[in-house]
Amino acid sequence: MRILLLCSSFNGLTQRAWLELRRAGHDVTVELALSERVMLEAVQLAKPDLVICPFLKEKVPSPLWRTQRTIIIHPGPPGDRGPSSLDWAILDGEPRWGVTALQAVEEMDAGPIWGYRMFPMPAEPPRKSALYNGPVADAAVELVVEVAAKAADPSFTPAPLDYRRPEVVGRLRPSMRHADREFSWEEPTDAVLRRVRAADGAPGGRTVLGETPMRVFDVYRGPAISGRPGTVAGRREGAVLVHTGDGSVWVGHLRRDEPGAVKLPAVTVLGELAAGAEERAGYSEITYDRSDSVGVVSFDFYNGAMSSEQCHRLASALRYAVAQDTRVLVVRGGEVFSNGIHLNVIEASRHPEMEAWRNINAINQVCREIVACTGQLVVTSVGGNAGAGGVMMGLGADRVLVRAGVVLNPHYRTMGLFGSEYWTYTLPRRVGAAAARRLTQDALPVGAVDAAGLGLADEVLPGSRLEFERAVLDYAERLAHDPSYGRLLAARRAQREEDERRKPLDAYRVEELAEMSRDMFDDRHGFAEARRAFVGKRKPEATPDNVAAHRELSGASAGAEAIPSHM
Repeated sequence: MRILLLCSSFNGLTQRAWLELRRAGHDVTVELALSERVMLEAVQLAKPDLVICPFLKEKVPSPLWRTQRTIIIHPGPPGDRGPSSLDWAILDGEPRWGVTALQAVEEMDAGPIWGYRMFPMPAEPPRKSALYNGPVADAAVELVVEVAAKAADPSFTPAPLDYRRPEVVGRLRPSMRHADREFSWEEPTDAVLRRVRAADGAPGGRTVLGETPMRVFDVYRGPAISGRPGTVAGRREGAVLVHTGDGSVWVGHLRRDEPGAVKLPAVTVLGELAAGAEERAGYSEITYDRSDSVGVVSFDFYNGAMSSEQCHRLASALRYAVAQDTRVLVVRGGEVFSNGIHLNVIEASRHPEMEAWRNINAINQVCREIVACTGQLVVTSVGGNAGAGGVMMGLGADRVLVRAGVVLNPHYRTMGLFGSEYWTYTLPRRVGAAAARRLTQDALPVGAVDAAGLGLADEVLPGSRLEFERAVLDYAERLAHDPSYGRLLAARRAQREEDERRKPLDAYRVEELAEMSRDMFDDRHGFAEARRAFVGKRKPEATPDNVAAHRELSGASAGAEAIPSHM
C-alpha cells in the first residue's frame, strides 16, 4: 500500500512507524503537519491508499479525512479523548492505560476504532517521556502495522465508539492547564513526584524555588529527612536535593519559568543557591557494579545528552572499570542510550563555540576508553534510542547488543556537524566504507533489526528494558566463561595493535576535530542555527530535507537506494 505518515514531528515513534511499515512491504512517505495547506498538498502529492497519524497535535482538516482514510494513533484506551491523555493518566494514578487507533472524524478522538492495546501502569509514577517512549511507543507501532493490514482487507469494518461496550473505558478529559501542573514543596514527596513526572519532559511541573518561578523536571525520591520545604538540602552531579512536606526529592533539571529560558542541570540554574549546599550521597547518574567475571558501568543521562562534566565523570568510571580484574566490561545506557553532546548546556554557556569544543573533546575521551580497552572484552548495552555521537560511542565494543524497538540515528548532518567520537574508525570497521557514507549522508533512522543486518549491532534482544538488561548480563556471563574467551581477547588485542600501527587513534581524532573546528567555530554548515532551533523547540518551517528528499523519491527503487535492500 501507499501510506502517508502525517505527523507533528519525525520523532522516535514516527521513525519506528516508518521503519516497521517499510519492513512490512509498504511504500511510506512522511510529511510534517505544518499547516492545513501543507497537509492537503501532501495528500495530493503522495496519493496514498491510507493516511496514518502516529504523532499529531494538529486537527486533521475535514477535506482530508472526508476523502482519505485517516487513522489517528491516540495515546489512551478506547473512549479516552483529549490532548493531555498521558499527563492525566500519570497524575490520576491509572492502574492500566492503552493506545487506540481510531478513524479521524469531525469530533476529535471520537471516530470508529480500528484497534487498541492495553498495558499495566507501574506503581511508581513514570516520567511522561519514559511512558511515551516505552509501552506507548511499543503499542502504537504494533497498532500501526495492524491498521495497515486491516486497511488492505475489504471485509474489515471499524467499530463505532460506544461507551456501553466493556472495552471502552476512557472518557473525555480536558486539556491540562498551567494550574494543573502547579505544586508546593510542602506537599508529600509522592504528590511532588507525580505532578512533575506527569509534565516531564514538557512543559515541566510549576513551582517556586529560591523565590524564583521554576519549571521542574527529572525528579527522584530522596531520603526521608526533615527540613523546611522548598529549601536545598544538598547537591550532587548537577542535581539538588530539595526538602518536601514529608521528605525530599532529587531534582535533576530546572528551567526558569520565563520566555527564552533553557532547561539545564539544576545546580547550573540555581547558581549561588546551590553552590553552598553540601555534597550528599544517594544520587548518581553513573554507577559501577561487578560480579567475579563481569563489570558493569551504567549511565543514565537525562534525554541522552552528555555535557562536558558528565563525559569526564563517565570516562573516569570507565578507566576505573578497565583497571579491574573482570573478564567482560558492560557499558550500559539508560532510558535513552545517548544522543551525544549536550546542546542545551552548550547554547546556555557564555561562549557556546568553546563549550561545544570542550564537550566534543570530553566525549572523545569516553569513546577512547571503550576502543582502547584490551584487558577485557567489551559489550555495549543499548536499551534505548541513540543518535549521532551516542551511536558511535557504542561501536568500539566487541559486541553491541540492542533492544528490539530501539531506533538509531547514526549521523550528524542534520545538526550541521561532521562528527567525531572516532566514528571514522569505528563505523567503517563495522559496516564498510560505502555503508558508512550512506548512513551519515542520508541521515535516516535505522531500526534494531536493520542495525544487526548492517553490522551496527551484533544481536537484537526482545523484552522490556529490565528484561533486556538481564539478558545482556546473562550474555556477558556466558561470554566471560566461554572456552574461546582467551582467543577472543587475544584477537581483540592483536587487532587493536594492528589498527594502531596502520593509523593511530590520535590520527582519526585529529582529522575529525579539524572538520569539527570548521563546523563549530566557522559555522560552515549552520550548526549555530540548528542548535538554537533545537534548544528553543522551534517549529520547523518545512519537512526536513532528508525526509522530504526521500518522500519525493518514494517508490521501490528509491527505498532501495536510500537504505540497503536487506534492511
